[in-house]
Amino acid sequence: MTQQPPLTISLRQRYAATGFTLAELLTSLAILGVIAIFSIPKIISAQQNTQSNALAHEAAATIAGAYQLYIQNNTLTGSTTAQSLTQYMNYAKVVSSGGVDDIPGRDIGYDCGSLTCLKLHNGGILFTDLGTTFNGIATTNAIYFFFDPDGTRGTSGTADSPGKSVSFWLYYNGRITSSANVLPNTSYANNGGSNTTNPGSNADPSWFSW
Repeated sequence: MTQQPPLTISLRQRYAATGFTLAELLTSLAILGVIAIFSIPKIISAQQNTQSNALAHEAAATIAGAYQLYIQNNTLTGSTTAQSLTQYMNYAKVVSSGGVDDIPGRDIGYDCGSLTCLKLHNGGILFTDLGTTFNGIATTNAIYFFFDPDGTRGTSGTADSPGKSVSFWLYYNGRITSSANVLPNTSYANNGGSNTTNPGSNADPSWFSW
């Protein structure tokens, strides 16, 4: 009986047996496309939030540094204004036009023409009301600043968009914090009137954290 030669498989047949069909490739690409649609915006948003948070920390450091320079060169009193600290800040220029966002939950925004708006070197706007003072010398007396990381007033109408500002409160004793962490019954004066503020769980934008 004649022995048959062993069955051989060509290289092309081998690749054809182990490769992917066109339908499988198209299905895989479709799945990857769906994943990208949902994941890429989240990645971009997370990067923006991280950047905004870093810029806000730089702004807080600018405020704290200006306070230290001010008390070295001046006598701090209960009537010291937030604006008086700006001469000790490192900023790019004074902005007198355009607008900036308010904190979360307040969508009115502000015009830089009625505020002291400083464009920082990181691109954000640090601003405060012209007539804001400590209104006293207790540990609960403070002045406030706002920081808008993108330096523009948004038009989305949302309560907490990525462009929302974070407000920083500088206490008479040098402590600095944000709206969500202020001391109960924090006192300040604005345009000649005495006011108080209290901590708010949603007062800081979602992108900000200490």
